[in-house]
Amino acid sequence: MPLFASLYNLAHWLTQDRTEAEDLVQETYLKALKGFASFQSGTNFRAWIYRILRNTFLTSRAGLAQHVDVSLEDEEGEVELPSAAESPESLMLIQADREMVAAALQRLPVQAREIILLCEVEEMSYREIAETLGVPIGTVMSRLSRARVALRKLLETRREGATR
Repeated sequence: MPLFASLYNLAHWLTQDRTEAEDLVQETYLKALKGFASFQSGTNFRAWIYRILRNTFLTSRAGLAQHVDVSLEDEEGEVELPSAAESPESLMLIQADREMVAAALQRLPVQAREIILLCEVEEMSYREIAETLGVPIGTVMSRLSRARVALRKLLETRREGATR
């Protein structure tokens, strides 16, 4: 099945539940098969099927019930770059950072989480994301910027809490 692993990955991040993610992907494929006649040959299949997954999620109980308050206002801030040297300690810190990022991603609102995942994890272009979400490219860029700021704030808060 085309894009199964990628669709499941996004579904799992969106639902935050393995069973719901499996159901979401299954329903996505079912809808894609039923509506395959609406797919226009020569267009972006990946964006088309991701859009089905997203719309299915948003109309599901999990998508509508998901709500976490995080400010998405623009804020300036510097990003610290990680050290390039790899040692057992640095590898452990990298793993801890990954876990911290995953936890912060889970706290983001669905709209912010999905745009970061589509861009950074699924490595979609702005155009593909715009097609998937059904919004202009400028909206993708502004949402992505606000989502990154919100993620950065959550990470800073977690980091400050860990150093206390």
